[in-house]
Amino acid sequence: MFNNTENMHPKFEEAINFHKKGDLLNANNLLLKILKENPKDIDVLHLLGIIAYQSRNYEKSINFFNDAIKINNQNPEIYKNLSIVFQRIGKFKDALKCCDEAINIKNDYVEAYNHKGHILTQTNNYDLAIKNWKKALEINPQYFEVFNNLGNVYSKLNKLDLAIDFFNKAIEIKINFPDAYLNRAFVLKELKKYDLALKDCDKAINLKPDFAEAYNNKAIILREIKKIDLAYENYKKAFEINPKLDFLFGSLIYSKINLGIWKNFDQNLKDLKEKINDGNIAVHPFSSLLLFDSPSLHKILAEKYLKLKYQDSKEKKNKLDINNANLNKKIRIGYYSADFCNHPVSNLIANLFENHDKSKFEIIGFYFGIVAKDEMLNRITNAFDKFYDVGQKNEDEIANLSRNLKIDIAVDLMGFTEKNRFGIFTKNCAPIQINYLGYPGTSGSSHIDYIIADKVLIPKESQKFYSEKIIYLPNTYQANDETKKISSKIINKNDFFLPNESFVFCCFNKNQKINPRIFNLWSRILNKIENSILWLLDENFIFKQNIRIEAEKRNIDPDRIIFAKKIPLDEHLARHKLADLFLDTIPYGAHTTSSDALRSGLPLITLMGNSFASRVSASLLHAVGLKELITTTEIDYENLAVELALNPLKLSEIKKKLENNIKNKSLFNTKLFSKNLELAYEKIYQRNIKNLPAKNIE
Repeated sequence: MFNNTENMHPKFEEAINFHKKGDLLNANNLLLKILKENPKDIDVLHLLGIIAYQSRNYEKSINFFNDAIKINNQNPEIYKNLSIVFQRIGKFKDALKCCDEAINIKNDYVEAYNHKGHILTQTNNYDLAIKNWKKALEINPQYFEVFNNLGNVYSKLNKLDLAIDFFNKAIEIKINFPDAYLNRAFVLKELKKYDLALKDCDKAINLKPDFAEAYNNKAIILREIKKIDLAYENYKKAFEINPKLDFLFGSLIYSKINLGIWKNFDQNLKDLKEKINDGNIAVHPFSSLLLFDSPSLHKILAEKYLKLKYQDSKEKKNKLDINNANLNKKIRIGYYSADFCNHPVSNLIANLFENHDKSKFEIIGFYFGIVAKDEMLNRITNAFDKFYDVGQKNEDEIANLSRNLKIDIAVDLMGFTEKNRFGIFTKNCAPIQINYLGYPGTSGSSHIDYIIADKVLIPKESQKFYSEKIIYLPNTYQANDETKKISSKIINKNDFFLPNESFVFCCFNKNQKINPRIFNLWSRILNKIENSILWLLDENFIFKQNIRIEAEKRNIDPDRIIFAKKIPLDEHLARHKLADLFLDTIPYGAHTTSSDALRSGLPLITLMGNSFASRVSASLLHAVGLKELITTTEIDYENLAVELALNPLKLSEIKKKLENNIKNKSLFNTKLFSKNLELAYEKIYQRNIKNLPAKNIE
């Protein structure tokens, strides 16, 4: 590292030893003393620059390196280290320039090529990154870190088999390389080779027992294969090692609520909020919807997530424009999703695709989910004018395909839900880009022009919490399938272990939406309605055990909590008729589950909050003409549930009203919904043609 050994100051070696031991303060102080005696000691300036960087004093680090370069501009390592500082503070052009200076001085400087590859990857210049890494391998064919880097970049490009090849090569050269095992595990997970992925995580941990990232990645894999209890244990281990790991604390809390582990729940939320306020990226945007009823916080987290994941994404000011001289004959709508299969979003939206006016609109599907034999996938494929399986393409390739197909309006049906490909939209795949249905919150992105909502979901005072302009649909934002079938199979309470004479409260929301706040409310209701039971979804055994324990703590006989096993959708809709009243959750309420309950003739009480995720049931109740079932305080929610349980006549009247309104109101009128949505599409399309900026549309 240091070349001026002949004229080295006698104290310099002592400073190096302090630095090696991690004693930056004493090393720095000693170096400053040496510098006073010899202001042009390049090695001292170089090491001071390194220490300033390690102390996160980046401006001072840059100054020391520049001072060293003024004395000797032929030291490639100083340029490389200066490049690292510029990269750290986001000055990528300066960082690349320093790498080039280092390479000009020393053409075979393999570390400079390697570092340049990292910078280019960070700015999504993957092709150039690959060229630089391949150049590094020409110089040193045994540079195992570079093989690992190439594996990572091909993983980002969705060239998964190629990524595996490079990780294999890295491991072949250095068998005890934990990072390569960890990175290979991530790709194996994407290839659904879960057993192999878990083995690689274990290899990484065996090689490096304090490898927090490996425990975290193992937890993510276990969560994906529904082994939530094991995921929780690995999140805990990762947190013990490195509590500051991005998204980790939020993932830990998320896994706890999936399991019904509520110990220290309120304190956990308080700590999580403090971490967020301190600038930490402590929770994934989607998980935050389950934990906080705060649209302002949801927006902050979405923006942080985007900045972390898409650092170089160009602002929307560089967006595409619809070319007036070369307009499509019909408005071309692209819908993008990994969920065009048996999934709640598709169960809602399939009939919309079938009802689009094909004389005015051409609809094109972009599917990046698993190709499998699935009735819903077949149905949706047939509903589109063109349907592209783009699962093997990366985000650049999908965006390019969209532009080549001249998509006018791109509709992202995923947001930040699992398997999303949001990078397609940061690359401006269409002149107009819309956030709809799959993610109940703002994208936080300047690339998304509009979010589809209604006036219940996003009241005027909440508009400031959305980065998008709002398309306000009349009635409700939610598409529905008027053709959805309810089984005519004869069923009774005994079929589902429900006591015949009981009043059945139910909630068929996912277990992860059930938290201490809502369960306290339900417990108070159950304690007031003597002959009542609570019917919940049976999703995992540990949640069932823990919820029964929590019931007992609240003086509820655990046998009054009954669990509904998974059955075909049409039969599940039919069994709603065995329940008397659906109790919604907070802060993430029922969405598809809410419309399913109402479609089945089951009244639903909701506690409307502030966030999009907490207001969907209220939107649906408005649309079906049952505003009286919307509450805004816990006491009103509790009182209404108790009143309806004790007043069978009033509950019967509400059920009759719901039965009539299903036929007469707009909630399940897909044709009317399609016309309203198409009118909105035409409005925003015309604004874009006239080069008018996006604005709220009614």
